[in-house]
Amino acid sequence: MGCSTDPFVLPASPRTRTPGPRSTPRVACALVLAVSLFAAGCSSGDDSSDDASTRDTEVPVADRTCDQGATVTPVVSAPVEGVPSDVTITSFDGTLIRAHWFPAQEETSGGAPSPTVLMGPGWGQPGATEERDSALGYGAMPIRFLRAAGYNMLTWDPRGFGASSGEATANSPEVEGRDVQVLIDWVATQREALLDRDGDPRVGMIGGSYSGGIQLVVGAIDCRVDALVPGAAWHSLETSLYPNQTAKAGWGSLLNRAAVAFNAKVDPHVGKAATQALGTGVLDEEVLEWLRSRGPGDLVGKITAPTLLVHGTVDNLFTPTEGVTNFTALRKTGAPVSMLWFCGGHGICLTGDGDTDLVNGRTRDWLDRYLKGYESVDTGPVMDVVDQNGERWVGDDYPTEPDATLVAEGPGGPLTLDDESKTGTAVAPNSQDLFASIFAGVTPARADKALKLTVKAEEDALVFGAPRLRLRYRGETPDGPQPTRIFAQLVDDETGLVVGNQIVPVPLDLDGADHTVEVDLEVVAHHLTDGASVTLQLVATTFAFAVPRLGGELTAISIELELPVAQSLTRARP
Repeated sequence: MGCSTDPFVLPASPRTRTPGPRSTPRVACALVLAVSLFAAGCSSGDDSSDDASTRDTEVPVADRTCDQGATVTPVVSAPVEGVPSDVTITSFDGTLIRAHWFPAQEETSGGAPSPTVLMGPGWGQPGATEERDSALGYGAMPIRFLRAAGYNMLTWDPRGFGASSGEATANSPEVEGRDVQVLIDWVATQREALLDRDGDPRVGMIGGSYSGGIQLVVGAIDCRVDALVPGAAWHSLETSLYPNQTAKAGWGSLLNRAAVAFNAKVDPHVGKAATQALGTGVLDEEVLEWLRSRGPGDLVGKITAPTLLVHGTVDNLFTPTEGVTNFTALRKTGAPVSMLWFCGGHGICLTGDGDTDLVNGRTRDWLDRYLKGYESVDTGPVMDVVDQNGERWVGDDYPTEPDATLVAEGPGGPLTLDDESKTGTAVAPNSQDLFASIFAGVTPARADKALKLTVKAEEDALVFGAPRLRLRYRGETPDGPQPTRIFAQLVDDETGLVVGNQIVPVPLDLDGADHTVEVDLEVVAHHLTDGASVTLQLVATTFAFAVPRLGGELTAISIELELPVAQSLTRARP
């Protein structure tokens, strides 16, 4: 099967770029809580890499102090017969974690101890090996490239996945978080590992989706982690999977299928959440509390390691809003933090994807700066986002308040709440691409029947941030167990595409009385030229979320929409 690999394949540094593995990040491969069951066959076929001699050769001592200490004393491990790279490590509670160890290439390291990079897999998958690149997928790098760049690599099968025992609990700090701490303990005992002090190896973490989430958890609970590059990670499983108290039934179904297809052993709450999402669409308090406790949430505010947050503009599982929330929390810690957006993630890139080498180079530079201590490395701008045309916009910070706004308001009108008012289905850019056809099922398209409001730009503007909807309405609907909702999306009037593939549920009280609701839509990055416009659509239902209570009619008394404009971000030079 053919599929696009992700943009986390290691290229040459932007300063010493040589031909290397290239991929277009139009469709992500290994997905957390989603369709990682289809990841087989995604791998890079190019063995070229950077010439390590073009970079510094010394590895200075890190300037970060840490007194974490070992989490398991002593570490109990055993080699796996017939597999030289594999070792079984006993975790804190007796769970057996299968790990895969690949020391840096001796011709690069010169036999000296090297920094270590930990890379986890996507949901349901075993850890990557040099022979099993299919486990790489979104947010990862081929092991051979980092080894050639002078890094040890440690990958692992998270509990419940692959050859590890136990049940997956979706990256609980008290469970999977502690598992990774034990892995760090083990790394500290390896002769190839560079140590900052006894029990404290120089370690960084990379990877996306499920692997992105565990990075933020471990970075918060273990000060020994020296650098993080989480891709498409969530902040809260409640806000990402249940926004505005509305279940993402489409993604929930894919999540469950992924666990079944990989024969993963998972906590019963995963299946319970999927069942409720596909039923009434309402999650009970027990499931919600379980989702909240999965992390990272407020733990992000405890991270001190330099962190490069990588996120997809068209990711509608873990939306850009989740990335912004993590970035805002990290900014308050004082640790170095940057945010890089590309057209991809858990979704289809239907627009311009821009520089497909950018994420690769920025990731490598981040590791070299903060694991090898190369102060000459330029890690890039703090904010680096791509618009729908593939153009980059950069700045020194995320604009917490918009520099300006585009505002429109209109009288609204009636909307019959039935299946005729439903988002369309996205058309995959390549019908032969299995991933694209799968993602199309959770990618909204323009609706034929909707309440509409158009916003037109009178000058060049980068819409960046969360648009704000204010709706005055009245309506009635029959009784039923489902919640009362409509759904809001922005459509680019030039292309007809839904901006960022994002759609947001809008909670309503349909009791016949007049009400007002204000809702933030998902964060987007969309460039409007003078005279260009986007149209807000309000629809009764969508396949991306659980079906709400239908029947009856809604009357929009007035609709107001504010689009945030970021004048503090400027176009990057090609």
